[in-house]
Amino acid sequence: MSSGQFTSLILDAFLPYRLSIVSNKIRHALSNTYSKKFDLTPVEWRVLAVLGQKEEMSADEICRFTETDKVAISRAVSKLVRKKRISRKRSSSDRRRSILRLTKYGLSIYESIVPLVLQLEDNLVAGLSAGERRQFLELLGKIDRQVSSLKISPEF
Repeated sequence: MSSGQFTSLILDAFLPYRLSIVSNKIRHALSNTYSKKFDLTPVEWRVLAVLGQKEEMSADEICRFTETDKVAISRAVSKLVRKKRISRKRSSSDRRRSILRLTKYGLSIYESIVPLVLQLEDNLVAGLSAGERRQFLELLGKIDRQVSSLKISPEF
């Protein structure tokens, strides 16, 4: 293929690459905020955070809500149940479905972490004006909706 048949890939200008790098940096910063002090993995924190917002959900609902792999959520749920941070009970309407909720202990951990991650978020966007923050979230929402509408083949 001659060089005239394609455009060069410049990673620093390639949106998927940049988003991935920034996302990884943020994930590491968040993890450093809660992992050692609260003995949580990023996926376990994601489960706690969702249940802190939604009060109760099934593992499948958490997978869909967070766009996280079922195996990862299942492992996190099992560990959180063992550590008594969440409870699991069978749904009265569908015995195959479990309903997950924060325990009092899990809620206390969630409530301890929230101010820490909100402070981290404030630090992340400290260089942006309020208008830039709103615009950034609007643009991120547009990209999210566009990604959701793409028909991506299974080999990707």
